[in-house]
Amino acid sequence: MLIRAFRQGDENAVVALWRECGLTRPWNDPARDIARKMTVQPELFLVGLVDDKIVATLMAGYEGHRGWVNYLAVAPQCRRRGFGRVLMQEAEGRLLALGCPKVNIQVRNSNAEALAFYRAIGYAQDEAVSLGKRLIPDKLARK
Repeated sequence: MLIRAFRQGDENAVVALWRECGLTRPWNDPARDIARKMTVQPELFLVGLVDDKIVATLMAGYEGHRGWVNYLAVAPQCRRRGFGRVLMQEAEGRLLALGCPKVNIQVRNSNAEALAFYRAIGYAQDEAVSLGKRLIPDKLARK
């Protein structure tokens, strides 16, 4: 797998992959998430390619205290080949180079596969509760 930074022409393939992997939600517009990321540390938005096709993504960031990873996705037909692990190692290396002391990841409780993956690569559950507050609505949640 070749890893490189996201390019604008990647958007359709990336959003399709996120949808295929079940990462999108009605209240988050993936195109807006991409546009926002391109304004802040775009070099930490990574894509993985096999035969020139995007099969994996990872969006990372560092705000001076903690690093964060979002949108780690590997196409279902490409899983169990080490692509997620390699992307995480690349992101961790880039974050470490910025002086990042710790990486945080939020995983939905229902995503047992993702939780098992992160545990297998050395992540553990923190004694913390994740809270959120939307400041800019993307879309209204469907009822």
